[in-house]
Order: sequence, then C-alpha cells, then structure tokens
Amino acid sequence: MTIRLYNTLTREKQIFEPIDPERVTMYVCGPTVYNYAHIGNARPAILFDLLHRLLALHYKEVVYARNITDVDDKINAAAAQQGVPIEEISSRYSAAYHEDMAALGAGTPNIEPRATEHIEKMISMIERLIDAGHAYEAEGHVLFAIESFDNYGALSRRDMREMVAGSRVEVAPFKKHPGDFVLWKPSVDDQPGWDSPWGWGRPGWHLECSTMAEAHLGKTIDIHGGGQDLIFPHHENEIAQSVCSHGGSPFARYWVHNGFVTVEKRKMSKSQGNTLVVHDLLKTHPGEVLRYLLLSGHYRQPLDWSDKELDRARRTLDRLYGVLRSASEKFGPFTADDRPGESFLDTLRDDLNTPIALAEFNRVARELAKAENEQDAQKYAGELLADAKLIGLLQAAPDSWFGADAADPDSEAIDALIEQRNQARTDRDFATADAIRDRLTAMGVVLEDSGGSTRWRRSES
Repeated sequence: MTIRLYNTLTREKQIFEPIDPERVTMYVCGPTVYNYAHIGNARPAILFDLLHRLLALHYKEVVYARNITDVDDKINAAAAQQGVPIEEISSRYSAAYHEDMAALGAGTPNIEPRATEHIEKMISMIERLIDAGHAYEAEGHVLFAIESFDNYGALSRRDMREMVAGSRVEVAPFKKHPGDFVLWKPSVDDQPGWDSPWGWGRPGWHLECSTMAEAHLGKTIDIHGGGQDLIFPHHENEIAQSVCSHGGSPFARYWVHNGFVTVEKRKMSKSQGNTLVVHDLLKTHPGEVLRYLLLSGHYRQPLDWSDKELDRARRTLDRLYGVLRSASEKFGPFTADDRPGESFLDTLRDDLNTPIALAEFNRVARELAKAENEQDAQKYAGELLADAKLIGLLQAAPDSWFGADAADPDSEAIDALIEQRNQARTDRDFATADAIRDRLTAMGVVLEDSGGSTRWRRSES
C-alpha cells in the first residue's frame, strides 16, 4: 500500500511517509475570488480532491485545507470596475466557485479558511519575523528580507538574479533587495484595511497562506499543493516566511504541483481570448465530461484542451454508462465493492497516474460488457463502481445520464431523426430507415434497438 508522490522540492518521486500516520495534513492554495474559475483553476481542485480520497483510503484521518483568498488587489479592481462593494465580489465568486467545483465532482475540503478571518494571526507572524531579523518596516510597508534566509530559492532552484528578473516582484526604492516581498502594505481610499502596528493596511498574498496553514494544520505539514505557476514566487515565499517564523522548522515535507492547461496547444490567456470558464462550459457539457478530460493526462504534464478531446471524453462516458445500463438490464442491479480494485489503486498510488488508472477502469468495463452470467457481471460491475466512486465518475444513474443528453446541442435533432427512422420501420420503408441510421452513424451516434425501443449514445471514436 505504498504511495509515491513526486516532490518538487527534491525533484524525485518519493515514498509518502507522513509525520503522524494518525493525522495526515494537506494544504492546497485555493482561488482568489474575483471572477469565475477557468478550466486551469479547476485542475488542482480535481487533482487534490482525488489525492485526498486516495489518502483517506490508507490513513485514519486526513485533514485537507484549501483556502479562499478574499482580500486581494484583483478583488479591489473588480469591485471598482463593477461599482459594487468588495464583499459583494468575494461573496459572489466564492459561491460560484463552490457551485462549479461541485458540478465537477470535487469534494469539499475539511477546512476552507478565508484570509480575512486570520488578520490577527498574520500580524502576529509578521511581528515574529521582525523580531527574528527576517523582516523590516519601510514607508508603511513591512517586507521580508530574502537575504536573511540562506535557503531562499531551494524550491524553484533559481539564483537570486534569475528570480528577481523573472518574477512579478515590485522593485520599489524602499526595498533593501529587489527581491524582498511584501508582508504588509498600506491601504488607501476604499481599499480594505485593518489596524496594525504599521498603520492601516492589509496583508501580502504570500503571508495569507503561511498563516492559514499554520493556524489549521501546524508548523510543519505533510503535503502542500497547487499549480505549477505558484512555485515561484508564491510557494518560495511561503517557505521563507514560514520557516523563519517557526524557528527553522520545515514548512512542508512534500510539494506537489500540477501542470498547466493549454487550449489547442496555446497558453490560455485573456490576451489570446481563449480562456475557458468552467461556469460557461457547464452550460453545454456535464461536469463528469470535464472531470474525465482533466484526469486523462498525468497531472504533472501539460494538458491540452480541445473540442476533439472533449467529444472523446463524452463518447467514452456514454459507452461506460451504456455498458452499465445494458448489464443491469440483463442481470439486475449491482452493488459496488467495499474497496476499489488493487490494480486500479496501484496506478493511483504511483504518483496519481490517472491515464493508466482510466485505462484500467475501461478494461474492467470491457470485461463487464463481455460477462455472460450474473456472477461475472457482479464481479466486474462491483469493481467498476468502486473504482468509479474513488475517481469521481459514473456517479449518475445510466438512465439519468442519457436523459441529460437533452442539454446536448444536437440531442433534439438526433431524437427527431430516430423518430423518423422508427416511423420508417413501422411503414416497412427499410431503405429510408437504413439511410437515417447511416446519417446518424456519420454524426457519431450509435443506435441500440431493444424491445421495440431505440436508445442512442455517442460512438467512442
């Protein structure tokens, strides 16, 4: 039952050994709630939800914390642009995030701390850093002095000059070093702010996560996760301020990062106009289809999103649900096994190798489709359903799934053609019926005639 994870800090796959097997801790950087989440934001939500489920099968208690950043300059800008209070923006988009991630089958973390609920703890951490000589006050700001921490850069493996040149740090005249980052900054006008020893202001983004992780999980946590884009500067800065405020104790033992999502081989960005918003995608696609595609590539590799791959995911799920429906009609209802299959689990224990896990998942489904007796059918269906529960797929009843095709832009046209074909068969106009079947086949539709009725699903390829 050994679990292996790729640790960004060591640049190698390692056996996962928690500090306390009775209480495993995992912190994941959550959303900054100023707009709807895009598909790249959804990837870590799906990944770490799956990792949480896997760990929960092997350990007595797994505490999964994922924060909400509800104080940030992007939120301020969105509120100003829309002419509404800042709280309205953060409340609206945090609710939308929860709704959209639930539609993708992402479970709720055990703890979901909000930055604004931890201001006093943030001030306390800053004071500890100043007292230890790792931070300084300058013109209403408090900054972390990166030269005071010898291991700064260990996670991203960049030297000082490279980090400063390639980062988004603000080079201000009051900084001792260009790479020094903000722990506290002054607030003006309608910006949110709190009283502090350094005046009216608000915390820096990096500080928020360090404080929330400490408050809910302790000084040293087992796993810290997030997107690859957070390695520098966000996670590098988290390590610096956490280690230095904890007297040298490590911050996280395993650093797990997911790769980017590209669109048709291009980086997703506002400037290219190819940002895919989950809220919009869910209007035309079931959440499980999006989830399947997000799991189809290994999490550490880039995932290319395209209409072709989205259609492939839909057809695959149609086939899987079709296998379940056909088998249950033939052999009766099935009961999920108590535990997923070992081969399936082994692929996930090996650094969450979801492409191989999905291949095993589909193999079991093919065995179910070939089952010739009730005993074999229950064997494969039980395993398939247990695997599905862990990976978050096949969570609808088959009839409900195919009924959901009403949301498909082509479903009405397909249903109309099937009705025409059925009428042609009734009229014994078999040439017309065959022509309609051929037309549907060209559209990627597979017909299933059974007991005088016709069902349809999308072909796998």
